[in-house]
This record gives sequence, structure tokens and C-alpha cells, in this order.
Amino acid sequence: MNGKMLKKPEETIGKMIDKAGTSFLSYVDGEGFPITKAMLKPREREGIRTLWFSTNTSSNKVKCFRNNNRASVYFVDKRFFRGVSLVGTVEVLETPEAKERLWQRGDTMYYKEGVTDPDYCVLKFTAEKGRYYSNFKSVDFEIQDSV
Repeated sequence: MNGKMLKKPEETIGKMIDKAGTSFLSYVDGEGFPITKAMLKPREREGIRTLWFSTNTSSNKVKCFRNNNRASVYFVDKRFFRGVSLVGTVEVLETPEAKERLWQRGDTMYYKEGVTDPDYCVLKFTAEKGRYYSNFKSVDFEIQDSV
């Protein structure tokens, strides 16, 4: 697969994202070290280009993303020993529109003050490229805008 095209990356990787229970979000800390954090899977996705996560505004990753917006997200399919790494940038969104878009019933468990809780924000990840791993081989791919 190395050097070959990944057939239908949008479909193959989209299914992997939808089935994943956990995402691994990586960011760069203030000293330039990579940090990886396990998170729930994205609340929403637009193809494989844009992924939406909810998180605490007070978290270390939000502080780091405000200084350096570069990120990667990794998904793994343990059953078939496959994985995909997407690299791109993160925007920290605190607008009422973004917060309402991702709000789900039961979120007050994490954000006591509800959808307007100042400690609730949205991370919008925009992928530029990725690397898919399957059958002990890897393939790089570019990500096109979804139309």
C-alpha cells in the first residue's frame, strides 16, 4: 500500500471514525513537546476534513491550542489492527452557535451551567492530510474539501 492511493479514503476513514469509541488528540505544549489526550469520538464530522469535539475551556489543551493550533487526531480499529492519523489545525470556538451545535442531553454532567457554561467550548479540527495504516503497510493521502 505504501506509495499507492487509498481507495475512497472519505468512506473508509469515515466509517472508522464513526465506529471509534475513543479519539486520540495530539497538540504541542508551551515547551514544544507533543502531548496526546484520549477523548470521546467527535460529536460531529463533515467528511474526514472537519471534526467537532466538545471540551473544557479550562483544559490544558485549549490553552495550548490558543498558542499553537497544530494538531493531529488518531483513530484505531483494534479488531482489524488498522489506524488513521489526521493532521491539521484546531480552532477553539466559544460562540453560542458553536456551543449549541454540539450540545447534547446529559452534557450538564460535564458542564454544570449548561450550554452557556464558560468552561464549555468547541474544538473544530480541520484536517489537511492523513496517514492510513492497515495490513502492516501505510499510505499517505491528502484531504480534499467536501463539496
